[in-house]
Amino acid sequence: MVLEMLRAEHVTHIFGNPGTSEMPLLDALEAYHDIDYVLALHEGVAVGMADGYARASGRPSFVSLHIDTGLANGISLLADAADGGTPIVLSSANKDIRKLCEGRTDLPQMVSQFTKWSAEATHPEQIPGLMRRAFKEAKTAPTGPTYIGFAANALNEEASVEIIPSSPAFDRIAPDEQALERAAALLSTAVSPVILVGDRVGQSGACVEVVRVAELLGADVYATCLGRVNFPTGHPLFKGALGQLFPATRRMLSEADIVLAVGTNVFSGFFYFSGRALEGSTKLIHIDSAAQEVAKSESTEIGIVADPKTALAQLAARLTNALTPAQHKRAGSRLRSAREQRGARETSQHVPYDASQPMPARLMMRELARALPRGAMLVDDAISSSKDLHEAFEFGDPDGYQGRGGAAIGWGMGAALGIKLAKPEQVVVAVVGDGSAMMTIQALCTAAMARIAVVYVVCNNRSYRVLKQNMRVYKREILHVDRFDSRFIGMDLPPQCDIAAVARAMGVFAVTIRDAAALGPTLEMAISRNEAVLLDVVIDGSI
Repeated sequence: MVLEMLRAEHVTHIFGNPGTSEMPLLDALEAYHDIDYVLALHEGVAVGMADGYARASGRPSFVSLHIDTGLANGISLLADAADGGTPIVLSSANKDIRKLCEGRTDLPQMVSQFTKWSAEATHPEQIPGLMRRAFKEAKTAPTGPTYIGFAANALNEEASVEIIPSSPAFDRIAPDEQALERAAALLSTAVSPVILVGDRVGQSGACVEVVRVAELLGADVYATCLGRVNFPTGHPLFKGALGQLFPATRRMLSEADIVLAVGTNVFSGFFYFSGRALEGSTKLIHIDSAAQEVAKSESTEIGIVADPKTALAQLAARLTNALTPAQHKRAGSRLRSAREQRGARETSQHVPYDASQPMPARLMMRELARALPRGAMLVDDAISSSKDLHEAFEFGDPDGYQGRGGAAIGWGMGAALGIKLAKPEQVVVAVVGDGSAMMTIQALCTAAMARIAVVYVVCNNRSYRVLKQNMRVYKREILHVDRFDSRFIGMDLPPQCDIAAVARAMGVFAVTIRDAAALGPTLEMAISRNEAVLLDVVIDGSI
C-alpha cells in the first residue's frame, strides 16, 4: 500500500536510513524497480536530500527514517524544512500497537512542532488515506513538511483498499479587493517605501511581479531570508539581506514611511529586543499565503492573506492607476538614484590579498563567480561567508540558486545531492561552510555510492565563525559592552582535520586549495570530471 501510494504520487526516490522497523518496506521495495532507495549514512543527510529534491523538482519528496531514534536524528533539518516551507513527506515505522505494556513512542507528537500535519497508521486500511492527506498538506500553500508513521502491524497485515493519489493543489488565493485598493492608495503616498521579501515570494513564482511593484514605487528591497531567489540580486533596488532586528536595523526601517512585507514572517530572529520592530509612524502592509503570519506580532495597517504572485500582479495594476504624475516622477527619481549608487559600488570594489596568508572569503567568492558556468545551480550553505557570496554573485534565475531555509547547519551536503537527482543535466556546485560540511559529511558516501556528480566547495576557516560573530553581537547588543575580547570557547575546529582527506577516504576525489589563482581552474576541472568532487578551500577565519 505504501509503495503503491508512492507510485500514484509519482515518487521515484525514497531518501532514507533504514532500521529493523523498516524491513517490511524494504522487502516489498524489491518488486518496485521504478522507485530508487537512496541510502544516507545519517538521517540529516536523508532529510537534506529530500529538501533539495523537493525544491528542485517542485513536488513533494519522501523520506523514510527508523522508528524514534532515527527520526530524532532527522529533526534538526526537519526544522529547517519547516522554516523554509519545503514540501517533504517524512515517515518512519513504529512498534506494533499491541506493545503498549513494553512502551512505544508517540511519533506524530515527537515531530508535531516541525510539521504542518502528522499522524500514524495503526491499521492497514488507514495507510492510503493518511498518505493522501500527507501529500496534499505538504504541497498546499503555505507548503511544508508532513509526517506519517506506520505501526508494524499496519505494515504486516492485509486489507482491501483503493489507491487514490492526492488531488492537485489549486491554492492561488486571490486577495480581498477592498484591502488591495487600500494598500494601493496607501503605497501611492509613500515617500520612502521599503519592501521585505521572503521565501514564499519565490515559492509562488512572484519575482517578476515584486520587481514591477518595487519599480513602480522606487522602493528599496531587502530579503528577510535567502533560501530562494525572491528578488533579482543584481537589481539596483535590491539592498541585500535584512539581518536580525538589531537597533541599527530598526533605525533603518524607521526611516521608511511604509513597509510592504511579502511572503515572509514579520519579524523573526534569535535575540529579544523590547518594543515594536517598526517604530514611530512607519506603517506595515503584509501580503502572505501563510495566514498565521499576517499581523502575528507587529501592528499591521493592512493584512492581506493571498497568493503573493496573484496579489502582487493585482497590486501593480492598481498602483499604475493610483499613482499621480508627480508620484510617478518621485518613484522614478528613487529608481535612478539606486542605479547610480549601484554603479558606484561596482566600480569601487577591490579585494586586497596577501598571497602568504589564507585568502579572504570575498576573494574566494569572486573567483568562484568568474569560474561558475552559465546555467549552473549554486547551493548556498556558506554560513558566515554567505554575505560575501551574495556580493560576488548575481542571482535572477530561480533555477540558479538555492540557500538554507532555516538556522540548522548541515543542510547543503545532502541538499546538493537531492537537487542533482532532480536536475541530472544541470551542473550543481555547493558552497558549504566547514562546520556545516562536517555535520553531515556522510553525504560524501552517498555521493560516491550513487555516483551523484556534485562539486562541493568547502569554505574552510577552521571555526564556527558565525558563532564568533554572534558572540560579538551578544556582547554589543545584549550586554552593552564595547569589549570584544573572547576565548571563543567551543568555536574552533581542530586544525589537523583534513576535510579533503576525509572525502578521499569516502571515495570522493578531493583537492585542497590555498592559492586564490588556482580556484577557478580547479573548479572547471572538477566540473569536467562529471563525478562527486570536493574542493577544500583554506580561507581567512578572522572576524
